[in-house]
Amino acid sequence: MLPPALRRQTLADLLRRTAARHPHKPGILCGDTAWTWAQFADVVERLAAGLHGQGVAHGDRVAVLARNSHGFAALRYALARLGAVLVPVNFMLNADEAAYILRHSGARLLAVDSGLAALGRDAAARDTAIARLLWIPGEDASPCPADCLDFHALADTDAAAHPAPEMAFDRDHLLQIVYTSGTESLPKGAMLTHGAVIDQYLSCIVDGEMAAGDVVLHALPLYHCAQLDVFLGPSVYLGSTSFITSKPTPDNLLTLIARHRITQFFAPPTVWIGMLRHPLFDEVDLGSLRKGYYGASIMPVAVIEELIRRVPQMRLWNFYGQTEIAPLATVLTPEDQLRKPGSAGRAALNVETRVVDDDMNDVPPGTVGEIVHRSPQLLLGYFNDPERSAAAFAGGWFHSGDLGVLDADGYLSVVDRKKDMIKTGGENVASREVEEALYRHEAISEVAVVGLPHPRWIEAVTAVVVRKAGKGLSEAEVLAHAAQHLAPFKCPKAVLFVDALPKNPSGKLLKRELRVKFEGHFGKA
Repeated sequence: MLPPALRRQTLADLLRRTAARHPHKPGILCGDTAWTWAQFADVVERLAAGLHGQGVAHGDRVAVLARNSHGFAALRYALARLGAVLVPVNFMLNADEAAYILRHSGARLLAVDSGLAALGRDAAARDTAIARLLWIPGEDASPCPADCLDFHALADTDAAAHPAPEMAFDRDHLLQIVYTSGTESLPKGAMLTHGAVIDQYLSCIVDGEMAAGDVVLHALPLYHCAQLDVFLGPSVYLGSTSFITSKPTPDNLLTLIARHRITQFFAPPTVWIGMLRHPLFDEVDLGSLRKGYYGASIMPVAVIEELIRRVPQMRLWNFYGQTEIAPLATVLTPEDQLRKPGSAGRAALNVETRVVDDDMNDVPPGTVGEIVHRSPQLLLGYFNDPERSAAAFAGGWFHSGDLGVLDADGYLSVVDRKKDMIKTGGENVASREVEEALYRHEAISEVAVVGLPHPRWIEAVTAVVVRKAGKGLSEAEVLAHAAQHLAPFKCPKAVLFVDALPKNPSGKLLKRELRVKFEGHFGKA
């Protein structure tokens, strides 16, 4: 039998091979730090040795509560090198919420940056197993807090004299536990292996036409699997030059794209819309941008048309998926953006996708059903949660919890989350369909459609609207526009105007916050 190392395929192997192929090529760049691929691989090896010297071992869970940085990227690959398990924590959580993830995962080490060290200390002190905090550097220079292990000191370890142990694991070893948002219950920890994530990289690279020559801007939070595994991971695999920033504001993004001649960029529709509306959009040179990606929600057709008009050389992809499939599931290619508007495309390279009824039968084209998947990219299950793991795989397929429709050509449209479908007066209304119609109004910058308690309709379709700068818009005008494009039962019962929509750091709309804020708008249900 061949020694296992001869056929090994882990994230650490991918980085080592990239460093061998492109040793002098710019690799990871963030703030004032610039590492070639050989330098990045060396930092990772020394950091792994330093962490091993601190007792971090194969299988240990290590949590990270930090914004995007070169330090975050190095830690990610150092843990992969050791066979330790990454547990990314959403930095928008409060201390109780973060502490739940630390307790549930059993993490013993928590990595923080300077800005989140206080939150990390608070969370770790709430009945967790965290024994030490590890400080990692951020985009902006700052000192290591006195009570933390120092990234730089660990990365100065003499890896030749005190090497990390040889990798005695392969693609089936647990790489990370990524906690879902927990909107319907306590967060679930999706267990993903090296192999699942690498197979997902291949889907991204092939279907997203990614290449080693790309210059990629990574701006959305790395604690989220979209930026971490759909874009940073494939960039490391290919050896694409990667700029990392922790500041996904329109002015910073537009400046970085122009300054560094970025060719590839991902953001959810809300961030793309924010960039389009910013005065800098027409002032900076975006001519290098060739590949644009969006996800988290459907891009309104009016926004796609505007991007095509204002950035004509850029091709667009819609990537749809979720944490449990590492996360890419389906892809809408550039050629289909306007031919199949609003669609999430077709199954990615390493994915099979169906739309089924409650008995796991395929529904006919045009019929709403639940989206289910089979793929080597899928999670092993939910950490320490056999009941929800079994439910997720009922019938031999992974149940996404999303409702969708396949058209006659096999293109998927995601109708809504099961829990987000608005049930008004006995009829089901997909909020995305209403949003798509409202986005066609020239004075609407952003819109979110939610169901609010109503004494007659039980749930009332309600539009929460952000006006475009300098544009006047009344409720009556929005309702008249809706009536031109939608059946009467789908039209909003009210239009509420706000200055901005609530979003998480990934740019995803937080509709639950809108429901809470406006739940009493129609009186008692």
